[in-house]
Amino acid sequence: MELRNKNVVLTGANGGIGQALALRLAAAGACVWLVGRNHSELENLRHRMQDPDRHTVFALFDYSDDEILSLSSCFEGGRQLDVLINNAGTSRFAQLEQQSFADIREQLRVNVEIPLILTRALIHQFSAGGTIVNVGSILGELGHPGYSIYCASKAALHRFSEALGRELAATGVKVLYAAPRATRTGLNSAAVNAMNAALGNHSDTPEEVARFITDMLIQGRRRARIGVMEGIFVRVNALFPALVDRALLKKLPVINRFLQSDASAEIK
Repeated sequence: MELRNKNVVLTGANGGIGQALALRLAAAGACVWLVGRNHSELENLRHRMQDPDRHTVFALFDYSDDEILSLSSCFEGGRQLDVLINNAGTSRFAQLEQQSFADIREQLRVNVEIPLILTRALIHQFSAGGTIVNVGSILGELGHPGYSIYCASKAALHRFSEALGRELAATGVKVLYAAPRATRTGLNSAAVNAMNAALGNHSDTPEEVARFITDMLIQGRRRARIGVMEGIFVRVNALFPALVDRALLKKLPVINRFLQSDASAEIK
């Protein structure tokens, strides 16, 4: 896909990956609709982007039905949507028993409910050859201790992407699913970053992830994961899950140490 002059709706534009994506899309000539909850941060981002007057800030403070329908109405009367990037996401590194009902509901709402409803609201607004990009995670295909709710939510987004892509196959609208690995953003606590270092997990910068997603979009790749070893681990998990059970069991003492560290920091 050629991105010049394309209308791109980007959710989670306030976040680390979102900001890096916005800057990269603008540099490619796209007209970016910056969607997030903090209007002033979105405005600051817009002014940092190439040709700021080409881009639009659209704050969705609660992602309510009315707000989502208001965004959808912007792509009527001749203006069509070319790309929707469902990038907004949240996570909590904690054992299930450490998570409140509110923690669980927030992750499911942000990672599953909002992208599904937003996609539904915009489904008839796409131009011919339009594209939906759902930003998931390697953990959507790999259950990891400390991320049970996050894994469940990204697994749901993964299967939604697969099913919707097949559903829309005859319409010309493509559905792409990007699966980053660990990324160094503000979503991660100090304990998460320390755990990744202790386990030898590679962590990417937001800029590296943004380049990966943008390249995937331009190339029209329907499914892509970041990381060769991570991809191999996912395949082994699909075919021989008991092997991954044993591998993660060996790492569990390290994971639990950082889980307890995060819980202690939160209490303080």
